[in-house]
Amino acid sequence: MKEEVKTQVPVLNAGEEAAKNNAAEADTSVAARLARGEHVALIEVEHLTKKFGELTVLDDITDRVEQGEKVAIIGPSGSGKSTFLRCLNVLEDPTGGAVYFEGANLVDRKVDINLHRRRMGMVFQQFNLFNNMNVLKNITLAPVHIGLHDLHKTKAKNFFRKIANLFRGKEKKRELVPVQTNAKQIKAAAKENAMRLLTRIGLADKANVYPSTLSGGQRQRIAIVRALAMNPKVMLFDEPTSALDPEMVGEVLELIKELADEGMTMVIVTHEMGFAREVATRVLFMDGGKIQEQGTPQQIFGAPQNERLKDFLSKVL
Repeated sequence: MKEEVKTQVPVLNAGEEAAKNNAAEADTSVAARLARGEHVALIEVEHLTKKFGELTVLDDITDRVEQGEKVAIIGPSGSGKSTFLRCLNVLEDPTGGAVYFEGANLVDRKVDINLHRRRMGMVFQQFNLFNNMNVLKNITLAPVHIGLHDLHKTKAKNFFRKIANLFRGKEKKRELVPVQTNAKQIKAAAKENAMRLLTRIGLADKANVYPSTLSGGQRQRIAIVRALAMNPKVMLFDEPTSALDPEMVGEVLELIKELADEGMTMVIVTHEMGFAREVATRVLFMDGGKIQEQGTPQQIFGAPQNERLKDFLSKVL
């Protein structure tokens, strides 16, 4: 008869148990805070690193963006500002670290990144409008595509659920997902929203023209409206005025300022120091792939502490 082998489970004394609990509570990582049900910011980055070959562009950045914040990112060319912004919605794949949006780690391959990108508006330096489509089509393209995709997905789910229900008992049958719209309604709603946004920026009369016939300022405002058509939770601006003639900068900045006044969460890479001082609730100064200093506009522009920031401001102000 074989002798039964008993495995002893180590028992922690009160002191060890308390130390373990304290260590768990001291863990301030996003994953730990999510597990404890604690507050997590709209966007949080942890130890974000980005390398291109041997070149380190972003070096172990940890920061957060709260709902309603307007964060301006300033710094010299080549400091990593645009790369950092593009990592926030993973247009650039981080080499290391994590990027959380609404509690989901966008770097995790199990996460449906396109689902989360729907709520992150992006405005680029070069407009990126489709020149073979008129203005209205540019604005409605994404809402219509996503609306139809979701509609088809729901219909497919209901189809397979109907088939499965044929083989289930009465108690185990699953209800169908309600379908409250159709393709015609989706397209009509997208068009109505697009015209409302164009009217807001005074370009409703340009709905049927092509981007190539518009000024740079008009094209950038339409690019902003295109992002707004998706009803985003946050807007990411990558130097939105850098490709504009000086006389067109004001109309674009005014639109962004209106969005800020309405409470839109924003992260803006900009060389417009006056705009950053006026609109931002927090300013980040980047250099060498790191956030060298951050604070309110009054602190950053009025009483900078970092020597590199002082040197930068002396050249741009």
